[in-house]
Amino acid sequence: MNTATSQSPIAMERTQGLFARAESWLDERGKGAWIVAMVVSFIIFWPIGLALLAYMIWSKRMFNSSCKSMYRSRSRHMSKSSGNSAFDAYKAETLRRLEEEQDNFEAFLKRLRDAKDQAEFDQFMDDRAQKMTDADDENTGPAPA
Repeated sequence: MNTATSQSPIAMERTQGLFARAESWLDERGKGAWIVAMVVSFIIFWPIGLALLAYMIWSKRMFNSSCKSMYRSRSRHMSKSSGNSAFDAYKAETLRRLEEEQDNFEAFLKRLRDAKDQAEFDQFMDDRAQKMTDADDENTGPAPA
């Protein structure tokens, strides 16, 4: 086995572990950290920046909501016990209520978007019907005398 062209399994595992830790570290800090890393890598050596940009797009890190990653990192910290059972019960109830309110609000926004889409579609169909009626009136024209 040529050590100059290939890595040992231990070295490969270390490298993969390094990349996994770096990815986790950037994920904890959100989309901004990924963008800063990409810009810095473009400045240092542009092919690395290009590879990082491609990875961000391929893994959908470029377009995901940073609120979700922040929620995941916060939820890990929020699940720890404070040692005070009354406070932990209050915290759990408050978080449950907030999640329920968030779900209700998202459902409301969906209904609002659906209603707006329906109104726009109805307006389009009305305009289309009006144009067809106007075109029919022009084509038939007044009867000759």
